[in-house]
Amino acid sequence: MDNFGLAPHPSGRRGCRWPRATWDQRDPRDRPREGLPVSEQPVTDLPATLDYARYELEFDADFSGPDLDPAQWVPHYLPQWSSREQTRARYDVGDGLLTLRVDADQPPWSIEYDGSVRVSNLQTGVRSGPVGSASGQHPFRDGLVVREQQAEQRLYAPQYGIVEVRAAATDDPHSMVALWLIGVEDEPERSAEICVMEIFGRELTDAAGLVGMGVHPFNDPAVADDFDRVRVEGDLREFHDYAIEWLPSGIRFFVDGRLVRETDQSPGYPLQLMLDVFHFPPEEGDAGRYPKEFQVQRVRGFRPR
Repeated sequence: MDNFGLAPHPSGRRGCRWPRATWDQRDPRDRPREGLPVSEQPVTDLPATLDYARYELEFDADFSGPDLDPAQWVPHYLPQWSSREQTRARYDVGDGLLTLRVDADQPPWSIEYDGSVRVSNLQTGVRSGPVGSASGQHPFRDGLVVREQQAEQRLYAPQYGIVEVRAAATDDPHSMVALWLIGVEDEPERSAEICVMEIFGRELTDAAGLVGMGVHPFNDPAVADDFDRVRVEGDLREFHDYAIEWLPSGIRFFVDGRLVRETDQSPGYPLQLMLDVFHFPPEEGDAGRYPKEFQVQRVRGFRPR
């Protein structure tokens, strides 16, 4: 599987959601792991399967329709850095299927801070300080200023437990799909991110793909960056289950019920969900066929008993 890699975006965006041309330019130690490895240093002595008996269901988005449940989702992407109108998600929902879309006529969510990037996102909370302040969730780059104040909504913000999604990725080479947990950021340092799954279309083939998973600290000094891309066999354009088991001692990452990665990093405060499809239009050439789609059958959260 060729041409897999990520690098910081030239705009200064933090994290690892931006494509690089090839892995040939990277140190071999930095290349994607082969197969479905488990960390060499297990963070628990738990079995390599999820034990749901230790948990109880507390969040169940089954997309049975006819629309999103407003008690579960805010259909905007970080509106404090732009506006609700500019960040409104486009989607179809019903009969057990959510399709998040980026359409050909969809505007960039924030030209000021993110250039031409388009996104349709659902999140389970939102908050910000007043217009002109720097108080807002997910500080993905330096210099962010609140452009539209947001009243606080905290619809679902777990601390520990299982979070899972059943979803089908897109192989569009200019798109990415993801489920993250981010800090509510009632305090600036409570800002870490857990990436349950993050898949670039250009990193898929018919037989396998790379799934990004791990933890980013952002402004949390107690959390170290620990992110990897795991090669998963199979067609990720089909539906697969992606999950985390978030413990005080660390986080375990699963694909289709199988443990694939562990980390001893674990934010110790509530995090909200972010479910999204991004489109990064090329500066030159064809952007491909629209709409760009991310199909999701369910999102669930379980708290410890």
